[in-house]
Amino acid sequence: MTYEEIVEKVRELFSGADVSMIQEHLAYQFNITGEGEGAFYAEVKDGKLDIQPYEYFDRDSLFICSADVLFKIISGKLDPVLAFTLGKLKVEGSIEKALRLKEFVKK
Repeated sequence: MTYEEIVEKVRELFSGADVSMIQEHLAYQFNITGEGEGAFYAEVKDGKLDIQPYEYFDRDSLFICSADVLFKIISGKLDPVLAFTLGKLKVEGSIEKALRLKEFVKK
């Protein structure tokens, strides 16, 4: 899977995310390792989610994982805390804001 395909799949997986109740600004960068390696960000601002294929230097949290792990987290098949505990996901920055990701991944 290419980097562009990964970003597009993430957009599809997050397409149904309800972030309307999140009024604070959240900025996450995802660094994908392995196949399709690259960085992109997801930003929640004014109750809307935007995903762009760029690095976000003023981010709240940085997630580092493979595309497969990220897809499982977004689709609700893998708990992000468990992924972190198992060493499949690394998180840098605000852990408190990183945990807010669970509010809009599929359950």
